[in-house]
Amino acid sequence: MKKNLFAVIMAGGKGTRFWPLSRETFPKQFLRIVGDRTLLQSTIHRLEGEIPPENFMIITTGQHSDIVQWQTKDSLASACAVIEPEGKNTAPAIALAAFKIRKRKRDGLMLVLPSDHFIKDAESFKKTIRQAVPVAREGKLVTFGIVPVRPETGYGYINAGRSLKKGVYQVKRFVEKPDLKKAAEFVKDGSYFWNSGIFLFRARDIINEFKKYMPELHAAFSKAEKALNTMEEREALKRVYAALKSESIDYGIMENSKRVAVVKADFGWSDIGSWNALDQVLEKDESNNVVLGNVVKMDTKGSIIVSSGRLIAAIGMRDTVIVDTSDATLICPKDRVQEVKTLVEILKKEGKEEYLLPKIEERPWGHFFVLEKGPTYQIKHICLKPKARLSLQMHNHRSEHWIVVSGLAKVQKGDEAFNVHKNESTFIPATVKHRLENPGLIPLKIIEIQSGEHLGEDDIIRFDDVYGRKKD
Repeated sequence: MKKNLFAVIMAGGKGTRFWPLSRETFPKQFLRIVGDRTLLQSTIHRLEGEIPPENFMIITTGQHSDIVQWQTKDSLASACAVIEPEGKNTAPAIALAAFKIRKRKRDGLMLVLPSDHFIKDAESFKKTIRQAVPVAREGKLVTFGIVPVRPETGYGYINAGRSLKKGVYQVKRFVEKPDLKKAAEFVKDGSYFWNSGIFLFRARDIINEFKKYMPELHAAFSKAEKALNTMEEREALKRVYAALKSESIDYGIMENSKRVAVVKADFGWSDIGSWNALDQVLEKDESNNVVLGNVVKMDTKGSIIVSSGRLIAAIGMRDTVIVDTSDATLICPKDRVQEVKTLVEILKKEGKEEYLLPKIEERPWGHFFVLEKGPTYQIKHICLKPKARLSLQMHNHRSEHWIVVSGLAKVQKGDEAFNVHKNESTFIPATVKHRLENPGLIPLKIIEIQSGEHLGEDDIIRFDDVYGRKKD
């Protein structure tokens, strides 16, 4: 049975409501918000033992494919990262996965999961999935309805109809995010569940529903089906996606199909859709505050305060969200956190790069942040973990000057290999192959001064990379 079960993890979201920690190039699913694992890694971890590693399929875009690769390298060496040419919402992503799975296993079951949700009770989650498998094998499109614990206006709801078996119901209707009064009525009624956005169905069943309710989408993927799981897939998908509309699975299929069933679920779920979600998933102090990082507070209650390094000192705050990073700070009342998405749109419209890039950018080997930049130069602080190394690479348009601040650097420059010690430096001309490595037991910190007419991260030609990132 396990060989026929596939995990389809949706990892293409932008996570704008978690700005400024989340950025367009490094969204929420790649952050360590709860615990030591990122949200993507936690999604994978809770399914270990239930689904074979080779049956994991992570749907993402080219912009995030390298991050997916290195965040899953240790746990899912044989996973399939499926690259969409561009994000077009959930319906195309699920259709793509369904057609690929049907080619591998005609009776393949696909468990569709967002990559950025929190689930407290992993064992209960797996038990609920097992309960739903026979229902999906009967041809139902299964969704998982979370037992509501409070009136919640940030979630959609599922209205359960007649009972099909214990804990399984025919879906009567889906309801958009309600106002507080209506949400309270739903909780009191007892037949409404929060819509988790987690689904389970056979690939061939969802494909049939696409054919019935979204015929244009079905036709587009049918034309590309022969190319899927082959070397021609990438070019075929470019043609398909260029003509596709952005459509969600909820509107396109779930709200129309007569085959949808809901399985009652109670495993401590949150979609971590905004900063306020931390109230439900993290411990609070004696004044009902969620506090992370370097924070000192006085007479502060009911607030969420997150520091990425610098000290935050808060006095007399009430029900406020304060999030500080190295290049941006968010301060807003808790009852307005849903407007963070609109704020990010304003940043984007005004051309402020803080919507796009974090000042501190994580990489599998460590991190870097930009100290200063101009039209033809850029200065970075780079930190390599012990025993880590960058890819063997080259730049066409820039030279680099490396100054070691602490630790020991092993440098490959052309055919040369040599060590650079603290307070020493080396120069890397443009078009010369090079690699930086930390052979030591402490972090290697360097200052990199780039000079050239083009300084973008797209001017990296990789020849060898231990983290599996693409070569050019």
